[in-house]
Amino acid sequence: MLKALRSPATLITLIAGIAGVFLALYAWRLPPFATSVETTDNAYVRGMVTTMSPQVSGYVVEVPVKDYQAVKQGDLLVRVDDRTYVQKLAQTQASLEAQKATLASSHQQELSAKANITAAEAQVAGSRAAEKRSELAWNRIQGLNARNIAPTSDVEEARATLDQAKATVAQHEAALDVARQSLQTILVNRASLEAAVSGAEATVELAKIDLGNTRIVAPRDGHVGEVGARLGQYVTAGTQLLAVVPKDLWIVANFKETQLDGMQIGQPVTFTVDALKGREVRGHIERFSPAAGSEFSIIKADNATGNFTKIAQRVGVRVSIDPGQELSERLSPGLSVIVRIDKSAEPSR
Repeated sequence: MLKALRSPATLITLIAGIAGVFLALYAWRLPPFATSVETTDNAYVRGMVTTMSPQVSGYVVEVPVKDYQAVKQGDLLVRVDDRTYVQKLAQTQASLEAQKATLASSHQQELSAKANITAAEAQVAGSRAAEKRSELAWNRIQGLNARNIAPTSDVEEARATLDQAKATVAQHEAALDVARQSLQTILVNRASLEAAVSGAEATVELAKIDLGNTRIVAPRDGHVGEVGARLGQYVTAGTQLLAVVPKDLWIVANFKETQLDGMQIGQPVTFTVDALKGREVRGHIERFSPAAGSEFSIIKADNATGNFTKIAQRVGVRVSIDPGQELSERLSPGLSVIVRIDKSAEPSR
């Protein structure tokens, strides 16, 4: 037995077996290789990449930026021919002025109507005074006529004068009612004229917005991706012209569900970047995904049919990148990283 153990082949086989056992224990992080550090290479740099598209249609007349150029918030990226929109704005402004003029005319008509009412009221007052005089004259004539000392012609004239005075009062009162109704008509139409002015003002604002949308500007500081816009190109609303990549970056690491126990928000994270020759960058756990990645897939697996094989699901962990690191300035969305989290570390507050 001892001779068999001393043979080279047996020793090599024994050593290989022991090495295989240790490798298996290391791969499965079993004692004595158990560790609180969890690692995943299913992780990438993420950023809020904004695809820029026009909101209006027209021909591209200016593209002042080039691929991968740094831009500031408000810098012009693409300009669409604005001649049509300038004329539309002028047209809507002219329509607004016409509506305002109509409204101003309504105010003037109101003043005229009020003056007509005042004049009609004066006429009514004058006719009522004439009626009073005619009535007094008629009463005197009646007294004289009762004593047979008034000529018949005077009686008839007094009666006719009283009837005419009453008719004049009725005529002037009707004219006063017409003047008042005219004023009411003007006031009722005023609401529609004011609404027309408000509608014209809204149309002007829409025309201004459309004119402003002919200039596509950077929404924030960052870098331009590949520029797809070309001079003379006809674009419509939604045409993808270019992308702006801001400086705000973070890491999304997809850990297996069996690795999550013990992870806490605020725990320190280290990750190495393949594009930077594996150099290390620091960060912190910012938040956890509310569901496993499979829940967000378009086509979900149906585990209720056929043979079932349990697969460890992956859950996204968002990692913020600590500021003030020189290497963080060289990160770009989409880069692959390897993330390491020590679950025994205390989270920062």
